[in-house]
Amino acid sequence: MTPAGTSERAAESRNASPQPVAAQAEGGVTDVDPHKAFGSKSAPIVMEVFSDFQCPACKTLFLTTNRQLMDNYVSTGKVYLIHRDFPLPMHAYSRVAARYARAAADLGKVEPVEKALFENQEKWEQSGDVDGTVAAVLSSADMTKVRALVKGGTLEPLIEKDVQLGQMYRVNQTPTTVFHSKGQTYPYSSAMSYEILRQFLDQLLSQK
Repeated sequence: MTPAGTSERAAESRNASPQPVAAQAEGGVTDVDPHKAFGSKSAPIVMEVFSDFQCPACKTLFLTTNRQLMDNYVSTGKVYLIHRDFPLPMHAYSRVAARYARAAADLGKVEPVEKALFENQEKWEQSGDVDGTVAAVLSSADMTKVRALVKGGTLEPLIEKDVQLGQMYRVNQTPTTVFHSKGQTYPYSSAMSYEILRQFLDQLLSQK
């Protein structure tokens, strides 16, 4: 994945061209699944992360940067973090993984499942055993519900809705993070280091 910008200035400069803006809702963002969003809806910054469970850069972002982001910005009410599914066609199992994660989210179990999928990415990418990876962190009762949801066919349109939203933002690689702050939209492609993310967030928070 090639970085489309490595500084907060790069992220801002791409905002010079008009960005498509959705109807105003939570921080200018519509259609938020509360099971896949973290933090306060009234946070001054909304971050939408378009992610693919089979993407190595998404794994890096989730296991490193996002842990610190959750502790320092999401849990303190500064950032409302939304996970968006953007399974890439070149990844054989990423859409299956998205279905399982979304099913787990409906049960309130999205965090252990996302963690298991990213931490064991190399294993299930080789074997295709998404089901076994998820089953390792959920109870058998929860897995019965997850499998029923995955087979039920209701999750696919929700994943597709995220994909279409990403296309509206011109997302063409993962991870892509779209920041919303004070009516402005800043897209950033590639896994951002926590240090760069921290500088950018603090810059947005300091703007009047």
